[in-house]
Amino acid sequence: MTMQGMTRRSFSVGLASLFPVLTAAAPKGSWDAGISKKGEVIHQVVSFKAPPKRIYQVLLDPGEFSKMTGGMGTEISPEPGGAFSLFSSQIKGRNVELVPGQVIVQAWRSEGWKPHLYSIARFELVEQGSGTQLVFDHTGFPVGQAEHLATGWKDHYWTPLEKYLA
Repeated sequence: MTMQGMTRRSFSVGLASLFPVLTAAAPKGSWDAGISKKGEVIHQVVSFKAPPKRIYQVLLDPGEFSKMTGGMGTEISPEPGGAFSLFSSQIKGRNVELVPGQVIVQAWRSEGWKPHLYSIARFELVEQGSGTQLVFDHTGFPVGQAEHLATGWKDHYWTPLEKYLA
């Protein structure tokens, strides 16, 4: 078990649930490509007056992230494949890909979602003079959650991060 009670197997099963599987059950002579047009995506671009390296550090350091969120319980393993638990375990997941100072890709889930359901949150940090443009994409979350999640990213990540870095 990991620090969040999630095994590598349960994580892998959850991550695999993001990718539809075609089956041989389709009637002969027809084929369903399994392409859904119902998926929702969040794309946000936010500018910060801090270098990419600093933002990367705050997002992956448990002490800094906790301070940014007002002292909420935070556990983060800053390694690829490492688990994280944020906002006193309301958000859990694993780091999928990490490029220091440039990219963070996480398998990310809210505690209220069905078991083993993970979305993908991607943070791209682009240097802009002495600051950073953060390009954020969130995909694979339950349909109907986009508005709530988009507001949550602003209220619980971008606004506190801006204040913390000031």
